[in-house]
Amino acid sequence: MSDKHEQAEEMRDDVPSTIARSDDKAVRTYKKTLTSAEESYGDGERAHRVAYASLKHSHEKVGDHWEPKEHKGPSDPQASQGTPASRDRNRPTAQGVDANASKGHLDALARRLGIGGPENMDKDELVAAIEKANARATARARSR
Repeated sequence: MSDKHEQAEEMRDDVPSTIARSDDKAVRTYKKTLTSAEESYGDGERAHRVAYASLKHSHEKVGDHWEPKEHKGPSDPQASQGTPASRDRNRPTAQGVDANASKGHLDALARRLGIGGPENMDKDELVAAIEKANARATARARSR
């Protein structure tokens, strides 16, 4: 077992359940960023927002967990602003869906999540449908 894997396993109990169900890199990214943000901003909402923003640059929410993205970078208009603009001008987020991904990627993801007719949806409709499917999958996973 690698040191990075052991480190991630030790962190799993200290991260939100969707991240705990994700790969080791997602766990380490969130937890290390959260720890650093808490040192800067204290234990609160801002530190958690920073940790999620960091995670969303390398991972996207798929069902009840996070998976590595094809291309690193901001996942939605809110994340694209950077700070301090993102703090001062709140825009809607895509709840972990990579809204900047290609239509083809979103179509394929929608099919994996059991969403019917993704080829007939535009990107905004796909993102909204994936958000809903992810929320349902997370609720099911949390109720187990």
